[in-house]
Amino acid sequence: MASSNLFFDDIRNKPEVIDPPQKEDMTDIGESVNDPAQTALKPNVTVSSSVRELLECPVCLNAMYPPIHQCSNGHTLCSGCKPRVQNRCPTCRHELGNIRCLALEKVAASLELPCKYQSFGCIGIYPYYSKLKHESQCVFRPYNCPYAGSECTVIGDIPYLVAHLKDDHKVDMHNGSTFNHRYVKSNPHEVENATWMLTVFSCFGQYFCLHFEAFQLGMAPVYIAFLRFMGDDNEAKNYSYSLEVGGGGRKMIWQGVPRSIRDSHRKVRDSFDGLIIQRNMALFFSGGDRKELKLRVTGRIWKEQ
Repeated sequence: MASSNLFFDDIRNKPEVIDPPQKEDMTDIGESVNDPAQTALKPNVTVSSSVRELLECPVCLNAMYPPIHQCSNGHTLCSGCKPRVQNRCPTCRHELGNIRCLALEKVAASLELPCKYQSFGCIGIYPYYSKLKHESQCVFRPYNCPYAGSECTVIGDIPYLVAHLKDDHKVDMHNGSTFNHRYVKSNPHEVENATWMLTVFSCFGQYFCLHFEAFQLGMAPVYIAFLRFMGDDNEAKNYSYSLEVGGGGRKMIWQGVPRSIRDSHRKVRDSFDGLIIQRNMALFFSGGDRKELKLRVTGRIWKEQ
């Protein structure tokens, strides 16, 4: 029996992202993320803890969505965990089979619940099967820390993350919409993947993160510089920026739109959405004997009219 508990404890410690219910499994409800009719508080939406427990998968502890499975004794299980428990009920250890708990699915369809980001300011009440979609797009959902030098797991709103970057990551904080940065590395030929200290700019009442790092583009070692906006994508599109690097009578210029920090720095980097400089060119811009990286990157941020 002890080995059984260890098995399910191991599954709980390895959560799996479950896709939302497919269209044929969902109640067809028109839903808008910021619909005033949805955000108004509604009567009779209190859901007892016992009903919530019924809808909680005993393995992953997440809310269950169709198809909800049950064993012959009535114990339920989400569709994501069913193949992971070797077709054995995690509660009674009987064989699961292919029994679907339609009654519990109908109970779920009758429920309306608050958004899980209620503590961040969302006051919306949503049908059970629409709640997951709303939460994936909720404007109040917290942001991930944009620091690229480590796998930081801190989340929060923008003011909280700005304070976190300043106090915990000790990033460079600057006021203004123009910048002139110098990136130095004594052994650039030994560096295949490196990340320089993040810089945060405050301008136009917003915050922007400047990233600079080395990575492999196929077989070629390159450097990339790009800007991310601390806010949502629809706000980021109101701004543009330019980056410039040069030396020895040559110059490279990049102009683009900052990406929202909703997109991870890795996603932005791997989409090559920034100023990309091949290492040989970067060392040429550095001057001297080309054995040391001394790259000066200048830039400007502006608000589109």
